[in-house]
Amino acid sequence: MANSLYYGDNLKVLREYVADESVDLIYLDPPFNSNASYNVLFREKSGEDSPAQIKAFTDTWEWTLEAERTYDEEIIRNPVASPRVKDMIIAFRESIGDNAMMAYLVMMTPRLVELRRVLKPTGSIYLHCDPTASHYLKILMDTIFGAANFRNEIVWKRANAHNDPKRFGRISDSILYYRKLTKSTWNTQHTPYRADYYKSHFSKDADDRYYRTVPLDAPRHGEGSPNLLYEWYGKWPAATRTWAVRREVMERYEQEGRIRYTRTGTPTLIQYADEMPGVPLQNIWTDIPPVNPQAKERLGYPTQKPQALLERIIQASSNEGDVVLDPFCGCGTAIAAAENLNRRWLGIDVTHLAVALMKNRLKTAFNLAPGKDYEVLGEPVDVGSALALAEEDRYQFQFWAMSLLEARPREQKRGADRGIDGVLHFIDGPRRTAQKAIVQVKSGKVSSPHIRDLKGTVEREKAAFGLFITLEKPTRAMTTEAVNAGFYFSNVWQRNYPKIQIRTIGEMLGGVEFDLPPHPSMYQAAEKAKRTDAQQGLFG
Repeated sequence: MANSLYYGDNLKVLREYVADESVDLIYLDPPFNSNASYNVLFREKSGEDSPAQIKAFTDTWEWTLEAERTYDEEIIRNPVASPRVKDMIIAFRESIGDNAMMAYLVMMTPRLVELRRVLKPTGSIYLHCDPTASHYLKILMDTIFGAANFRNEIVWKRANAHNDPKRFGRISDSILYYRKLTKSTWNTQHTPYRADYYKSHFSKDADDRYYRTVPLDAPRHGEGSPNLLYEWYGKWPAATRTWAVRREVMERYEQEGRIRYTRTGTPTLIQYADEMPGVPLQNIWTDIPPVNPQAKERLGYPTQKPQALLERIIQASSNEGDVVLDPFCGCGTAIAAAENLNRRWLGIDVTHLAVALMKNRLKTAFNLAPGKDYEVLGEPVDVGSALALAEEDRYQFQFWAMSLLEARPREQKRGADRGIDGVLHFIDGPRRTAQKAIVQVKSGKVSSPHIRDLKGTVEREKAAFGLFITLEKPTRAMTTEAVNAGFYFSNVWQRNYPKIQIRTIGEMLGGVEFDLPPHPSMYQAAEKAKRTDAQQGLFG
């Protein structure tokens, strides 16, 4: 199975592209409820929600005609859904009524049914949620995966303190961990011992290493194993005990100098703290902080989870080469963690902005290119499909178009974009400071006034460039207007670049790029490739 990113409704993608029992581990962090703040990628400095993301997510969890249709077609009349699942959803509806939470549960149910289908018999699923919906989701997971396959509710401390009015501060999320069947992949994870634990439970030897001694005998069960009943230097285990290891292991310990004898001649094993794995991981995780505003991995995505959190889950419930699936992958932390740990991966998201973020993240962190190192399905591949996307949703078209040059969408209010759809940054100037290019995307009719407006925006914003992306071929007057804008001189690269540039979607899909100084993701990808080559002996 090739590594793949999918744009689209994850229910449709799962059914059309993901085979039965083909995935080893699933992590999902779906929107928790109808609160729009969970669902918005970018927010205005004023705190208002970005209009494009409101369009992408608002009303998803309201009880509407669409929710009624999903309830009827995907649950009640769906032959894949078991009678137990149908009965539970009917009971939910009778209990909580037709509201946002019910719409949310109706959305989640067929997706969880499909996720169980694609999971291997040895697979596991981790559902990340908050207390708003966790109790409903646990009942739903018990119904679909079986209560006997519930393994843990992991509590992750995601913040240090909240001043929540008239309640205790809400600083934790829940992660519901289920296996598909009894024999699931499991690799015990450990955390380091506390510093005071070393002092209270260990001693130091002449080499300043912490050590402790542990008994080499164990309680006898029944008759005891004959391999564990033997004489050792004239000493037998007590009547109710056996040795803890076989004779050949005891002999190896003796040769390694790992045995210390008590005054009565009973052997004990010397254990060094620096050779011990640590404390087996428990279900309350307080050692992984959230992604703070200064973190290097921060992508400007409010619901972004730390990569260390996902790496812990992936290491616990999968092995190298296994397939990890995230059906609500957002900015792609699970995908990045899977790639970093040498797992294969599948990511699905319903917004082109999220897919663009993931593509950029994979390039920056791992120097991976779409179409070469992984597949991207659901994106436009020609002008016709780009036009179809523009007609369906012009905001998603804008997100996709800007992803072609790795520009970031600009936070803006509906109807007041001030001539800026996106921004691309690069380093230039005598002092090597951040410069910017203004991006405009047009899916309809275009004419020379659009270029004049872009020139004005570039001047107002003190930008270096204005980049114009259009579905339609520019007119001669537009081209003339762009040429008349002159050039931007790069101090770093010592050359001129056209200040106003126009590219059609057809040109960009054909590989025609804007003529720009390299921007940061290019530097990082180049450095990553150089380090990789150096490790392989290609440099020096």
